[in-house]
Amino acid sequence: MITINDHHTVRMFDPWGYLEPKRRQLLEQSWSGLFRKHLFEKIPVHTIFNHFDAQNGRPTKEFFTVIGTVALQQMHDLSDAATIEALAFNTQWHYALDIISESDTEKYLCEKTLRTYRRILIKEKVDTLLFEGMTDTLLEQCGVDTSKQRIDSTHICSNMRTLRRIEIFARTITGFLKKLRHSYHERFEACIEPELSGRYLEKASDGCFSRVKPSEATPTVQQIADDLFSLVERFKSDKKIQHLHAYRLLTRVLSEQCRVVGSGNDQKVEIKPPQEVPSDSLQNPSDSDATYDGHKGQGYQIQMMETYQPVNADGKRDTTKPNLITYTMVEPAHKPDEHALQPALENTQSRGCGPDEAQGDASYGSDQNVQEAQAKGVSIIAPTKGASTTPARKLKDFTFDDSAHTVISCPEGHPPEKVKRMRSQRISARFSKAHCSVCPRHATCPVVIRKNGAYLRYDEKQYRLARRRAYEQTPEFLEKYRWRAGIEGTISHYKKDFGAGRLRVRGLAQVRFVAVLKALGLNIRRAAKALAQTFFPFFPNSIRNQTYRVIVNINSVFYWLCIRSVLRYGLSKNNNSFTFM
Repeated sequence: MITINDHHTVRMFDPWGYLEPKRRQLLEQSWSGLFRKHLFEKIPVHTIFNHFDAQNGRPTKEFFTVIGTVALQQMHDLSDAATIEALAFNTQWHYALDIISESDTEKYLCEKTLRTYRRILIKEKVDTLLFEGMTDTLLEQCGVDTSKQRIDSTHICSNMRTLRRIEIFARTITGFLKKLRHSYHERFEACIEPELSGRYLEKASDGCFSRVKPSEATPTVQQIADDLFSLVERFKSDKKIQHLHAYRLLTRVLSEQCRVVGSGNDQKVEIKPPQEVPSDSLQNPSDSDATYDGHKGQGYQIQMMETYQPVNADGKRDTTKPNLITYTMVEPAHKPDEHALQPALENTQSRGCGPDEAQGDASYGSDQNVQEAQAKGVSIIAPTKGASTTPARKLKDFTFDDSAHTVISCPEGHPPEKVKRMRSQRISARFSKAHCSVCPRHATCPVVIRKNGAYLRYDEKQYRLARRRAYEQTPEFLEKYRWRAGIEGTISHYKKDFGAGRLRVRGLAQVRFVAVLKALGLNIRRAAKALAQTFFPFFPNSIRNQTYRVIVNINSVFYWLCIRSVLRYGLSKNNNSFTFM
């Protein structure tokens, strides 16, 4: 039976009236006041209706309370036990979630119930709905200008251990043998030799592969690979065992880490060199979604785009307009940043908070990204890739006619003798061979000297990159691009203060759920800090407190007079109307 309390009807008595003005003011100015006033009604309770019966069954926990509790848990980076404690005793949580009853039904969740509801929320991707709905509200309430935004990614780790290749093999085999013994005990006894099971399942062998000496690493990993191959071959015709997740991990590790050579009885396993192992290979059997990035390591990464406010003419930034994260996307660590820009622009534009100018590092500044962003009406401020000393990049030193995209003169000031467009859509400019052969820039110049002249050939893409590289050297670009570094501070704040560097969960879906809600928590914190500066901005503290106290007293007197009248005179019902007796 679905339980949802009425949070819309105005109460006759203020349940928080027992708080003195100063403490009430702190409550209103904190994140809890912001959450209660602007975000509480944005909780998408309708998304989990289909998991419960509206009329039958045991009453559910109040949906607003449950979903809000899960969101606040990640904002404060709490364990399940600490979350239950906060829901039971923390006044800020009660105020934010509009809980006024003192019953256990309203203020208590057991850990099992919390985990059950969290699984449902992960399945329905409520984290994305919460983030987008509440962030859009914060952007509107704070009056944030979204025309300028910046994007970057950061590495996040799930709750898994970093394993060497030997440990990946051994743990995968151990997991399969345990699952086979538990689910198909008869097959386990018939097909698995005691020597093989003892090598991986006995307590004395637990962790022994992590203590292998470097001199013994090569023969040990070869032995484990042979065991892995024998298990895959032994059960490859058994359809029931093929459907086990542990068996699929066996076949995955074999294909990613090994190479099977030979045929028939002469088949043998060879270990692939590290450079041939794909970056999306299995890193730990306990988290099969995690991948590897050569720069960042094992785990996941989160793409993050946020607004930023440049300083005004006085050199100061408006602190009442916070920098808020407008887009997040959690993905495996091996994914390139280049492919993350367009989904970010499409998502924010569909929500009405897209940028006119987006900044990123060179990973986001490919020519394709710039062209697609321009088609969306977005200007990309990002440096181009590649070393500045390569001949291809020296094209930026030439002078061009931007209307026709043709070269006008070389860096030494010599105009071309002839310029024409070729059938392949390339542009060819012929310079004087006499000038180019004695030019001091000849060693690094993209002009190629031929028998009948010196030629510079380029296409439209090379022209665009050359113009961008020339623009990167201007003070205008440097002034704009200096604001990109600010997102590094946001990432540091996100990972250190919200616990996003090392999460308590495993798996892409769970990591996404936690990481996105932590980004929402950062937005709430920043918005609360900004809005606190505009709370009764025209009154000093003393007048503010007195005004609040007068309002509370007037309400109290009014309610007291109403109750006194009822108690003194009573009420009578006559012709569907109430009159005093």
